[in-house]
Amino acid sequence: MTSPEQSNRALITGARRVVVKVGSSSLTDAEGHLDTAALRKLVSALVNWLAANPTQHQLVLVTSGAVAAGLQPLGFEKRPEDLASIQAAASVGQSHLIAEYSTAFAQQGITVAQILLTAGDTVRRRRYENAKRTLNRLLDLGVVPIINENDTVTVAELKFGDNDRLAALAALLVRADALVLLTDIDGLYDKPPHEPGAELISYVSDFRNLADITVTTSGSKVGTGGMVTKLNSARIAATSGIPVMLAHADSAALALAGDPVGTLFAPTSRRSSGRMHWLAHAAGVRGELLIDDGAAHALRETGASLLAVGVVSMSGEFAAGDPIQVNDSAGNPVARGLAAFDSVEIPQLLGRSSKWLRAALGERYDRPVIHRDDLVLITH
Repeated sequence: MTSPEQSNRALITGARRVVVKVGSSSLTDAEGHLDTAALRKLVSALVNWLAANPTQHQLVLVTSGAVAAGLQPLGFEKRPEDLASIQAAASVGQSHLIAEYSTAFAQQGITVAQILLTAGDTVRRRRYENAKRTLNRLLDLGVVPIINENDTVTVAELKFGDNDRLAALAALLVRADALVLLTDIDGLYDKPPHEPGAELISYVSDFRNLADITVTTSGSKVGTGGMVTKLNSARIAATSGIPVMLAHADSAALALAGDPVGTLFAPTSRRSSGRMHWLAHAAGVRGELLIDDGAAHALRETGASLLAVGVVSMSGEFAAGDPIQVNDSAGNPVARGLAAFDSVEIPQLLGRSSKWLRAALGERYDRPVIHRDDLVLITH
C-alpha cells in the first residue's frame, strides 16, 4: 500500500513546472568565491531532468551567489558588511554569475533569461501581471528563467528578505507544480545536524509537528539564509498547495526524480490564488491601519472592501499602491492590502462616511481605502 510520503514524493516526480532554488553555500568554494565546477554540476542535473521529458518539463531557477561572485573581482577577502559594498559586489557578481549559467546551459542547447526582482516590482497588480506574463512566455518558449533578487538597488523595505522566500513566491507566481530547495545539508534535522544524535526528518505533513525542533537563523559566510528561512519558504508554498523538497545540492537529480532523499513537505491545502497569496507574503508593509470592530467583522465575514468610516487611526508613510496591514481594535492582524490613497490623504478620511467624503472632498474620495480585490485576510 502506498504511504502518504510516497504519494507526495510522486507529486515531485510528476511535476511539470518546477521552481528550483540554490543557495550561495552550494555555489561557492572554501574561500567564498564562485565555484564554477559546482555550478556546472548543478546545471547538468537540471538539464538531464529537462531532457527526460522536453515537451513537458519546465524549469525556473532561483539562484543566490551574485555577491559571492563579485568578491574576487573586487578584491574582497570576505563578504563586506556595509550596504554600498554589498550592492557593488552584487552588481559586479551578477554579470559573472549569469555568464556562467548562460555558458553552462548553452552547451546543452538551452537558452536562459535573467530576471532581477524586488518586492516593489511585483506587489502592485500591473507589475505582478507583467512579471507573470513574461515568465510564462519564457517558459512556453523553452527558456529557463534565472531569477535573483536585485541586490544592486534594493533597500530594506523593498526586499523579499532572502532568496528562499523569493523562490516560494516565484512558485506562486508561475503556478509551479513543485518547489525544490537545494542547500549544503541533507535536509531538515530534528536539531542542528552537527549535534550528536541529530536525525533527518524525511517527511513533514503538518508544520505543527515541527514545534519542538531547533533550527538556526544564520546562514553561511556568503549567504543570508538559514534553516528558518527555508522553513518559512516551505510553509508559504505548502500552504498554497505546492509540494516542497529540501535537499543537498549534490542530490538535485535524485530530488527531482522523487527519490527518498532530503525532506519532503506535503502540500497542506488546495492551490490558492497566486496574487492574493503573493500579497500576503511578498513585501514588508509600509504602514498600518487600525479599524473598529464593525469593519473587522465586515472584512472577515462578508468579504467587504475597507471603507474609511471603519478606520480609526493610521501609522506609517506610504503611497497609493503600497502594501499596508489592517489591524483590529485589539491590535490583531486582520488583513493586508494595497492602499488606494497616499498616507498624507488618509487622516482627513478617518471615520467619514462615503456620502460625507463625496460631498466634502469630491467623487475621487468616494471609494474604499482598500478595495476587496486588493485585500487578503490574514488567518492564524
